[in-house]
Amino acid sequence: MGLHTGVEAEARFLPAPAGSGIVFRRADLAGAPEIPARLSEVSAVDRRTALGPEGRTIHTVEHILAAAAALEIDDLVVELTGPEAPIGDGSVQPYFDALTTAEPVDVGGEAAVLTVPAPFSVTEGEASYIVAPAKGLRLTVTIEWPHPLIGQQTGSYELPAAFARELAPARTFGFASEVADLKARGLIKGASAASAIVLDDHAVVHGGALRWPDEFVRHKAADVLGDLALTGARIRAHIVATRPSHKGNVALARALSRAGRRAGPPRMDIARIMDVLPHRYPFLLVDRIIEVEGEDRIVGIKNVTMNEQFFQGHFPGHPIMPGVLIIEAMAQVGGMLLMTRFEGQNLEEQVVYFMSLDNVKFRRPVVPGDQIRFELEMLQIRGKTCRMKGTGFVDGQVVAEAEMMAMVTDR
Repeated sequence: MGLHTGVEAEARFLPAPAGSGIVFRRADLAGAPEIPARLSEVSAVDRRTALGPEGRTIHTVEHILAAAAALEIDDLVVELTGPEAPIGDGSVQPYFDALTTAEPVDVGGEAAVLTVPAPFSVTEGEASYIVAPAKGLRLTVTIEWPHPLIGQQTGSYELPAAFARELAPARTFGFASEVADLKARGLIKGASAASAIVLDDHAVVHGGALRWPDEFVRHKAADVLGDLALTGARIRAHIVATRPSHKGNVALARALSRAGRRAGPPRMDIARIMDVLPHRYPFLLVDRIIEVEGEDRIVGIKNVTMNEQFFQGHFPGHPIMPGVLIIEAMAQVGGMLLMTRFEGQNLEEQVVYFMSLDNVKFRRPVVPGDQIRFELEMLQIRGKTCRMKGTGFVDGQVVAEAEMMAMVTDR
């Protein structure tokens, strides 16, 4: 039973090729559409994390993702026969047990690892997070509720080692006083005392027992791990979360993706980039493509070094990357996105021309030693002409943004 939709469904875990990531498949819909477990697919964060657009949304994915992350499973197909993952007893345990029993194996490839070069913080509503460099993943979580069984609770967990013992059995929880309001909002249609800890003003309803006195903070820590899996990488950091929420966790995951350093195989290395783009030294300004999501989003990297030719004159003794070249690098990443739509055609005879730039803004200087992360999103496409929006980040901070129109034409 789905906790929020109230629809019965079955979840099946299937093998996936190396490098494919975690993908959800709606087996109940025509064509069995697939939705990757990525931040760009997040569509709801109210009391659960949901992925995908209306009509093929998948609700409450965080428990499955937490189990996969705890077992360091990078490539997986999750086939669902309904719009929501079954809630079970409200914990991650059923999924963790199922995946363990299925005996994950090494399918080759290289895992993506996200490290943090410097501390930073994230605030989203009442949720706040501090992130610091670490060799592994440690979650320190604090929650606070004015209830006699909760109050203020704090837990710190080394992951993935502590997950099976300390977090997997912890169940989700809610309050009897909220039931009417949540149902009015179309939520918890499948909730029951068997699928969650339900609290009245003083105790667990129907005399239910807790698995630990601090089961509440343990479940919140598991939720954080599940939501962070949407980065598509194994995270190496110490994360201190205060009053975390799904909305806050997703904001944290976005900040980690932008401020962190990702190690692992690129989606397109420089050799592949040079197969697609005609640019060459000193005007090839993309070093690698690290993410490609269908035909609508791409993420590319430009490493800025003191060896760049333009630093000789811009400016002597005060090197700053020219803004026009930042936009050029962004446009080259956008050209890679546009050209993905023409795979299989003779790319050597095609070239991307940019026709217009709008809403260009430069937020902060780019200097030697910076790594620019360009995120490009397709806004509209007709034939071989498109509109894209691009944003450049350095250490999670926006350095430039622009909207651009481009077209593919014969050379």
